[in-house]
Amino acid sequence: MSKQPGNIDLASLFQTVTGTLNNNRESLNEADTSNHDHGDNMVDTFEVITQAMKEKKGADPADQLAYAAEILRQRKSGSAQLYAKGLSQASQEFQGQQVTSGNAMTLIQTLLGGGQASGQQQQSGGVGDILGSLLGGTNQQEQQSGGVGNILGSLLGGTNQQAPAQQSSQGLDIGTLLNAGMAFMNTKSKGGSNIEAIVNAVVSSSAMGGGYRQQSGNLVASALMQAVQGMVNKK
Repeated sequence: MSKQPGNIDLASLFQTVTGTLNNNRESLNEADTSNHDHGDNMVDTFEVITQAMKEKKGADPADQLAYAAEILRQRKSGSAQLYAKGLSQASQEFQGQQVTSGNAMTLIQTLLGGGQASGQQQQSGGVGDILGSLLGGTNQQEQQSGGVGNILGSLLGGTNQQAPAQQSSQGLDIGTLLNAGMAFMNTKSKGGSNIEAIVNAVVSSSAMGGGYRQQSGNLVASALMQAVQGMVNKK
């Protein structure tokens, strides 16, 4: 698949995350009261992902993501294994598609999901519907088809582009939806931006939503969103 001007460079995207994690390595190690190495493991995890993306530069995103997952599975840390599962799931979600500002949230959600099964499908658009209502800026079509992907697309690039159809299959149970909505509103009540609120909502409903992994998950999601926004603004 040919590279188009609006497509996201995955190597650059994950390189940004690696830098953010490296800057926060010590605080993440301190948050890990058991082994004191979560920061080290997270930096190593995203260094591996970034290098894999560089080695497969020019390949379709699905192939890049699958290759990164394969390499990352060789690492022993629990975080590496979770992100390897997320990458593997993301490679399936992006079969035949490029990563753009309009569907970048699908990648972020899936990556943080740690390969969680998507069998708990709801008729609504999941977190996307809740956040769409709270943001007040998405139309009904976006809520039904694009979910959070279109919300992020609108915030980052002003696009109404639909996220991959597969995203609608990532249904969530009512408890997860409520937690996500509460996390969103809690951040907004403290004066947080829409992006910060979405980060907290997404991470709270993901496999990383607890303890020191939530702290690193927030860093990963925020870095990914800011990187996508930066790439869009440069175009």
